[in-house]
Amino acid sequence: MAFFLETLFGGLMTGMLYSLVALGFVLIFKASGVFNFAQGAMVLIAALSMARFSEWIPQWLGLESLILANILAFIISGLFMWLIAIVIERWVLRYLVNQEGTTLLMATIGISYFLDGMGQIIFGSNVYSIDVGMPKDPVFIFESIFEGGVLISLEDLTAAAVSALLVAVLAVFFQYTSVGRALRAVADDHQAAQSIGIPLNRIWVVVWTVAGVVALVAGVIWGSKFGVQFTLSTAALRALPVVILGGLTSVPGAIIGGLIIGVGEKISEVYLGPFVGGGIEIWFAYVLALVFLLFRPQGLFGEKIIDRV
Repeated sequence: MAFFLETLFGGLMTGMLYSLVALGFVLIFKASGVFNFAQGAMVLIAALSMARFSEWIPQWLGLESLILANILAFIISGLFMWLIAIVIERWVLRYLVNQEGTTLLMATIGISYFLDGMGQIIFGSNVYSIDVGMPKDPVFIFESIFEGGVLISLEDLTAAAVSALLVAVLAVFFQYTSVGRALRAVADDHQAAQSIGIPLNRIWVVVWTVAGVVALVAGVIWGSKFGVQFTLSTAALRALPVVILGGLTSVPGAIIGGLIIGVGEKISEVYLGPFVGGGIEIWFAYVLALVFLLFRPQGLFGEKIIDRV
């Protein structure tokens, strides 16, 4: 039982990371009705920004405090993602208002390649590390219940707590703020939102900025665990099945979908992997997403989107 709980907890922690990346897809889709293929590149460039600025700031300012350097690097990286959002809106999105979903989708693919190239030009192409002081050592819990206890990673637990906090903040933002209501209105109908005075250009800057900050948090967590390298943009696309499972328009769906896939991957790999030669984690999420595309294309909590794209 203890081993099963370790596998379950590990899956939940991985699932929260998937959910965090998937949130970026959902946020962009809710505001523009387009599937944002640039989200993986946004995670990459945000992580690169955090890694490099946390390295450069102590050299520039002569700081010895890791905490202060990381705080400044996070703020600067957040501003950098805001600047990227402005550039995307001003040079791309404003010329594509009310265009077909396919056109917007192709635009995000172009944005993805642009961000990948810009990241190499500005920050370099080596493998970088992010050290935000997350605890690395595992701990044992439930020792009084199970012999030897249950091994759990404090780093994964911290990452899950940060992810859960960010999700709660986003849920409040969407439901109870005027900007959040405007975002929902734009998602329902661009032309109707414009007709009642909602500035579409500002809304898109806001939502791309929020998605950029979400990508930054995901990039920091991912970079802290595995390092920052250019395969990160591809790794972030592992959240695609999460979005399909949970629903393109649902923030709670992104969370629950991530948890289901994270747990499903771990449990199937541990308990079924030995019988099929392993490697289930690589394809499990995509097979599950394919099943949903066939029988419930809107996902668990998403609305039907056929008429929107």
